[in-house]
Amino acid sequence: MSSKTLPRHDVKDLSLAQHGRLRIEWAATQMPVLRIIRERFARERPLEGLRVGACLHVTTETANLMLTLQAGGAEVALCASNPLSTQDDVAAALVAEYGLSTFAMKGEANETYYRHIGEVLATRPEVTLDDGADLVSTLHRDASGLIDAVIGGAEETTTGVIRLRSMEQNGVLRYPIVAVNEAATKHFFDNRYGTGQSTLDGIIRATNLLLAGSTFVVAGYGWCGRGIAMRARGLGANVIVTEVDPVRALEALMDGYRVMPSARAAAEADVFVTATGDLNVIDLPQLTAMKDGAILANSGHFNDEINIPVLESLAVEKRTVRDFVVEYRLADGRRVYLLADGRLVNLSAAEGHPAGVMDMSFANQALCVEYIRKNAHALEPKVYVVPPEIDREVARLKLQAMGVEIDQLTDEQRKYLASWESGT
Repeated sequence: MSSKTLPRHDVKDLSLAQHGRLRIEWAATQMPVLRIIRERFARERPLEGLRVGACLHVTTETANLMLTLQAGGAEVALCASNPLSTQDDVAAALVAEYGLSTFAMKGEANETYYRHIGEVLATRPEVTLDDGADLVSTLHRDASGLIDAVIGGAEETTTGVIRLRSMEQNGVLRYPIVAVNEAATKHFFDNRYGTGQSTLDGIIRATNLLLAGSTFVVAGYGWCGRGIAMRARGLGANVIVTEVDPVRALEALMDGYRVMPSARAAAEADVFVTATGDLNVIDLPQLTAMKDGAILANSGHFNDEINIPVLESLAVEKRTVRDFVVEYRLADGRRVYLLADGRLVNLSAAEGHPAGVMDMSFANQALCVEYIRKNAHALEPKVYVVPPEIDREVARLKLQAMGVEIDQLTDEQRKYLASWESGT
């Protein structure tokens, strides 16, 4: 594509485009469900002329989602949903190789981050796609005059769904949002297996740490926390779980982990990972209890889970010792290491989730965009779960792509399950 025909964009280096295209194509080989959907979209063009504004992690997997929507006829504009998660070669390829408006640069300042969101909103999207709800919240707060054109949206993260449900409960959400995160084929697999593997990948890439024999604390035992704990134990770590929910704490205990208050766990931790979606999970009590050399990482969407201002106030010296590793030397001589500025360690210090698991998440996204276009007239301004038929179709296609066959109910079995007369 010549420079004269490039779409509006703001990326770091267009010369990276060819390398980005190769990596996008590699990810596509591991995303068979999305490929099947893209082929159908290219034939049927169900999104013809639909303006889609996306605020997502700009990765090879996201690129394949954008190309699927584009194949369906959508006009897509994309910006980053986190200042450190952008893969610059992918952003360049989307612009120069695929003609897709992209506004994202790894390490962009906060001002640039929100300017990029503004660029996407300036395209007057009819459907919004979010990782964390920054696009939706900015639209409602700063560009509400554009909302009348929006027919719906989709949100893929636990954090974003929490924010959107708060907006709904407070009566300020002005258009329907499908909570893709709530799909079984999303959170059972993406949150657990994707986050588990990619978080450990990020920590190891940043530190080159041997996890076997270490004490590894996971704050939060939701689906992401479950996955992180499982993978850390698989690498030989001694895992402690901290929780505020008694049911989840009990589940972690019965899954074989030690469970204790976070301040007590902090005294033992070699590595502390937050995955709660809440504020100041690691705060003054935890920081003052940590032993020399403790490593802090976050796998929640925002960098609010570790109280970085408090850590800064405790430090007498600060230096970067490796890429994505900052050493804080405290007044008593202890050293605490913060990874990736407290942002998503799996996307900041590594490549995020493997394409094979994002295949299902982004298949849900693509099918939900199609669903929104078809059903917007019947949807109210609230948060919806993914329709069960979409969830089952994604699972069916994934099994098909993996060459796995399953049983089917017989007519007799269907009748039995639908009846109430049969008994002992």
